[in-house]
Amino acid sequence: MKIFRDRVDAGRQLAQRLSALKDDDVVVLGLPRGGLPVAYEVAEALDAPLDVIVVRKLGVPFQPELAMGAIGEDGTRVLDTDVLTRARITDDELLAVEQAERAQLAERVARYRKGRPRADIAGRTVVVVDDGMATGSTARAACEVARNLGATRVVLAVPVASADVAREFPAADQVVCVSCEQHLRAVGLHYRDFRPTTDDEVMSLMQAAGRRSTNTQGSVLPDCDREVEIPSGGVRLQGHLHVPEPASGVVLFAHGSGSSRHSPRNRFVADVLFRAGLGTLLLDLLTPEEELKRHLVFDIEILADRLITATEWLATQPETAGCPVGYFGASTGAGAALWAAASGGPAVTAIVSRGGRPDLAEPRLPKVQAPTLLIVGSMDEPTLRVNRQAQARLRCQCSLVVVRGAGHLFEEPGTLNEAAELARGWFTRHLITATKAQMALADR
Repeated sequence: MKIFRDRVDAGRQLAQRLSALKDDDVVVLGLPRGGLPVAYEVAEALDAPLDVIVVRKLGVPFQPELAMGAIGEDGTRVLDTDVLTRARITDDELLAVEQAERAQLAERVARYRKGRPRADIAGRTVVVVDDGMATGSTARAACEVARNLGATRVVLAVPVASADVAREFPAADQVVCVSCEQHLRAVGLHYRDFRPTTDDEVMSLMQAAGRRSTNTQGSVLPDCDREVEIPSGGVRLQGHLHVPEPASGVVLFAHGSGSSRHSPRNRFVADVLFRAGLGTLLLDLLTPEEELKRHLVFDIEILADRLITATEWLATQPETAGCPVGYFGASTGAGAALWAAASGGPAVTAIVSRGGRPDLAEPRLPKVQAPTLLIVGSMDEPTLRVNRQAQARLRCQCSLVVVRGAGHLFEEPGTLNEAAELARGWFTRHLITATKAQMALADR
């Protein structure tokens, strides 16, 4: 059985199967929410514009899980006449369901695009992307919507699909998948990380795709936006460095257990920080082989040592040399960030922990000097408890903020955005203050 690490990994493998389309006039449409991280990777590999294709199922009134059709933008409507007949749906019943779903569709479109116009797909090849296909009902509706909006060729692309459904799928001109399974029980079983994609993450990916499109058209590029390798103790750590010009500082992300530099949540936070004038380094502290060894995920000393190495590396790069450095840690990454900051190594100006495990750095907590912000979800009681205990041990400037309605992963609507804005405020306050102090010293 094919297993993907996460949706980013699945998107990159899927993009390889679609490489023949790179020179075509292609638009990539992702199905929110889970299809967007996959579609983003496909669009980037094909150098194609990315948009959402929002579909709402029209459920039978007395059995809502049974689809009698689907709707899309611009009044597009696809009906299943067989279901309508068997369920004896009247015109008034159909109209009532459609009106309710159109209101939901309009709200989602407005939220995801934020005023951006819909991609023009008339006369073009459209690649409809989701994170998997079991029954095919949602994908079928999306392909029909794309064709009704003028696409001349529709390609359905999914990392994993039911072999029977993929084989008999008339809604698309072509079906591309990495793995076709004879007995597909559930799409999520084919991912090590199948956590829900939030609205915040969808919007972040759309914004990032929009910036990439603008840059391709000749606007001013950021000073630095590149994949990097950092040597550390016999291994090479993979990272992504994104630094604006000018930068007020740079934030190094220490990811939590089971996460990576491709984490949509951390990429969302990084995007918020970048727009505030801060550089970001999204870094994998473990190699892909090491990630499979569970004990290394909790080896805080190794993770902290590598974080220190990466901090020293930033001081050697022309884009970040002289920039004050902050750490953003999630889950176990927060423990590594606090341990590294207390090591007496490179100076760290500020730390933010989101849903972190500061207890893993408990012996070092009194030695942390950098101003530290602890962000915890109100519904994550175990993590909230250890963060309160850690706050009592820290001797530095420290604040604990509880985000109402948030769980451990901040998946609930609006909670990740709130956490990102808290991090932005903390880092800009402390890193920009440090930058001004450095400038004042230089002027003396």
